[in-house]
Amino acid sequence: MADHHDDLPKFCHPVPTKLLFGVFFALIFLTILTVVVSALAGSMGIPSAFMFPIAMTLATAKAFLVCAFFMHMWWDKSFNVIAFLSSLLFVSLFICMTLMDTGHYQSTIESYDVNQMPGVAELESEPAE
Repeated sequence: MADHHDDLPKFCHPVPTKLLFGVFFALIFLTILTVVVSALAGSMGIPSAFMFPIAMTLATAKAFLVCAFFMHMWWDKSFNVIAFLSSLLFVSLFICMTLMDTGHYQSTIESYDVNQMPGVAELESEPAE
């Protein structure tokens, strides 16, 4: 029976355990920081408009750490890094376009009266079970 590991390189990149634990604790710290910032945003005086960019920045930093060190992209070929970064660029473009569109129509959404929809008055008059 042929060994199916013949196509693997002779030397795979070993990562020091100290580095992996450092990245793990950095991820734990960033997760705690995300929770603290979201929980204390009002009392810290952070405007709600800044919460989404702060959350996305922290999530991007955590994704970078996971991809770079746990998935070994730090030592991988540069083409894979370019493919990963271009996917981040496209996702950020799609999110930004969606947010711009939502901001454009927000006044229409807020001024819409739900009670004018057919059947809403009947739903409100039925007793809850």
